[in-house]
Amino acid sequence: MQFTKAEEYGLLGILYLADKDQNIITPLSEISQAQEIPEKFLAKIFQSLSRSGLVRSHRGVRGGFTLGKKPEEITIKEILESIQGPYHLLKCIPEPVLCGKSEFCALRELLVVAENKLISVFAEHTLADIARWQAKKSVAQ
Repeated sequence: MQFTKAEEYGLLGILYLADKDQNIITPLSEISQAQEIPEKFLAKIFQSLSRSGLVRSHRGVRGGFTLGKKPEEITIKEILESIQGPYHLLKCIPEPVLCGKSEFCALRELLVVAENKLISVFAEHTLADIARWQAKKSVAQ
């Protein structure tokens, strides 16, 4: 399993916002530059995050983004699903009819267990958690 670039960039972008004063609007160009993410790609990702209410878009000359909720209220699962939709390790997990082998496939059974555990971890951890972990890493360097 590997995150897509959109998921990775989305997590990095929203993590950058979590570290900012929530009353200050941060321009997309600043986030893009600080996290070394192509601005146009980040803009598309942030549209998804904005539609789901995880970030707020502020228009105008001094426009940009703020978090839509407190970091401790935003789960990693919400972020990932906002960017890519529901998280599945195989296409046949949510729709067994996509595979003629799903009724007797032991691999599918194993991956259902793995997927449930992975999603549980994403649901249990918040943006505040990874912001704290990031802060610890920054202090250690």
